[in-house]
Amino acid sequence: MNRRRFLSSAIKTGAALSCAPISNLFSAPFPSPKAPVPVRPQLALTMDDPALNLQSGLKWQDANSRILKAIASRNVRAALFVCGMRVDDPEGAKLINAWDQAGHLIGNHSYSHLAYMERTSYADFAVDVLKNEKIIAPYQNRRPQLFRYPFLKEGDTAEKRDKFRALLKERGYRVGHVTIDASDWYVNQRLLHRWETQPNTPVAAYRDYLTAHLLDRAAFYRQLAIDLLGRDIRHTLLVHYNTLNAMVLPDVMAAFESAGWQWVDASLAFEDPVFQSQPKIVPAGESLVWALAKESGRFADRLRYPGEDDVYERPKMDALQL
Repeated sequence: MNRRRFLSSAIKTGAALSCAPISNLFSAPFPSPKAPVPVRPQLALTMDDPALNLQSGLKWQDANSRILKAIASRNVRAALFVCGMRVDDPEGAKLINAWDQAGHLIGNHSYSHLAYMERTSYADFAVDVLKNEKIIAPYQNRRPQLFRYPFLKEGDTAEKRDKFRALLKERGYRVGHVTIDASDWYVNQRLLHRWETQPNTPVAAYRDYLTAHLLDRAAFYRQLAIDLLGRDIRHTLLVHYNTLNAMVLPDVMAAFESAGWQWVDASLAFEDPVFQSQPKIVPAGESLVWALAKESGRFADRLRYPGEDDVYERPKMDALQL
């Protein structure tokens, strides 16, 4: 498919899904929502894994400036989820401090980014998460205390899931859930890999793919949430602190607005009652919307596991020669 047509189609689809009457969007046998749907769906930007080493020629100072400027241009506040091992030195403190001074939420994303699954015990995971508290302790905007699970994995057994949820409650944390999950990290990875052999490759095609991918995932999770809950919710979009996002975030945010979305503060999004949910599924995790849909037992034809991964995007990017 022509790349320009690919992006144009995605934006038009996203706009249609954002603004069209919900009853027109799916012919599947799911009930129409009982509550009215706002004309403009809302979402907040949440970013994981700030890092001093971006594995490219882009310096963290430049990346930080670009990202913060893009968010400030929308006059909103995001949430930054910090993995300590990536910023555990004085330069890392400067990186996080810039976000704190700009009023963005600072969340705990563990120290070592362990997946809370078969190979990671409750004890090891708990120690690692608590270790990260010293990394974010100096920052004013670490409250309210938010924690985001690495890889969005919340435990491979009910016992591990519930033990860690109890620890979070004891420590005063709320989960900084993702509602719109995506594989932006993989698109960035493909660009960096291409630059290894073709360093002059333009960013534009990867920007277009990323934008189309994020809009597609936003439309999917929004519709799933409406069909599940009978109402629209304030969404949280997950993206990562990386080279590609630093370079194209203004375009991505503008594309969401063109598709009918409204950017809001992360603190406002997390006030939506849906974020108090604790789905009782095993394995636990994924997007909060995905997990609630899985728990309901009503959406097996729409859910894949994992919710998002490189395996879904690889054949598409291969076909586009990206």
